[in-house]
Amino acid sequence: MPAPIARRGARIFNSPLEYGLRMLFVLAAYNDRRADLQRLISFDYLMVHSGDADGPASLHPAVPFRGGELLVKRNVLSIGLNRMFSRELIEKRFDTSGISYGATQLTGPFLDLLKSTYANQLRERAQWLIAAFGDLDDRELDAFMSERVGRWGAEFNRVGALERLIL
Repeated sequence: MPAPIARRGARIFNSPLEYGLRMLFVLAAYNDRRADLQRLISFDYLMVHSGDADGPASLHPAVPFRGGELLVKRNVLSIGLNRMFSRELIEKRFDTSGISYGATQLTGPFLDLLKSTYANQLRERAQWLIAAFGDLDDRELDAFMSERVGRWGAEFNRVGALERLIL
């Protein structure tokens, strides 16, 4: 009897695995540069919603309240990064400014094995993302995200949403 394709209840979409794989494309395009978790959260949002940032067509639909994704990405993205780290596909560096992530010598060869249409779209979006946003400093990237997220979600207010989360 053939093995089931996926365990019952196993999540593929919006899972740590999906987030981790997307970060491989981003970090490979970032070349020898490193990024902290907050930058990677912004990069992930911009990568899947590239159409919102005057880039190529978005990979994910422009659903209402999508700005709220920024609040839930942190934990799932962190788990995904740790999974990629455990496979030596990314490296973590700990220093006085915190934890940063970068590609390893295995990242590129691993990504070269991925030939699907979606992988090619991720590769293209990652190149666009780094060309458009890779040289922004943290303040500039945060300002861009703060200004645009409200417009993209039209319903999202970062401070208001955070206040409602405190019980």
